[in-house]
Amino acid sequence: MLHLQQNEEKKRFEAQVEDYLLVMEYLRNTQGQIFITHTEVPEALEGRGLGGQMAKAVLGYIRDKGWKLFPMCPFVAAYIRKHPEWRDLLAPGASV
Repeated sequence: MLHLQQNEEKKRFEAQVEDYLLVMEYLRNTQGQIFITHTEVPEALEGRGLGGQMAKAVLGYIRDKGWKLFPMCPFVAAYIRKHPEWRDLLAPGASV
């Protein structure tokens, strides 16, 4: 299980794994919408499912906040396509 932290100053979610930092960058507006723009998993950690764990944690956080999502990051869009239980988070006009 990842320990997710929101770094509002850098506009990203972060999770430390071993000596590496996983990040998911975002932009937010004042209308309760969040735009996930980029996900980065260090190459040394690829193939361990950590990107999916991070996506699940971030989407849960977004759901808890009541925000609506624009998944601009291809990884997050693909994650939602594979896990349709998160589609309710999509903002009107957003697609995956």
